[in-house]
Amino acid sequence: METVVTNDQLITRIEQALDSMRPYLAADGGNVKILEVTDDKTVRLELMGSCGTCPMSAMTFKGGLEEAILKAVPEIMKVEAVNITPAF
Repeated sequence: METVVTNDQLITRIEQALDSMRPYLAADGGNVKILEVTDDKTVRLELMGSCGTCPMSAMTFKGGLEEAILKAVPEIMKVEAVNITPAF
């Protein structure tokens, strides 16, 4: 029997994963916000504060935020950031 997980439950678990990363983001004047969780289990994030304009935001996203979410919430298929700053 498959357990049904609601979007609210997923968002709670995603927020918990992000909370583990927020102190590091805050130390550099940034934060992250969940914009949506789509029906195909894609999480869309917005990097805020200095994270939205930092040239290292792509590395922070891939190595920190995305990894934390996928590890903590295996139901999630994909994580996207809507405003990553190119590193060039």
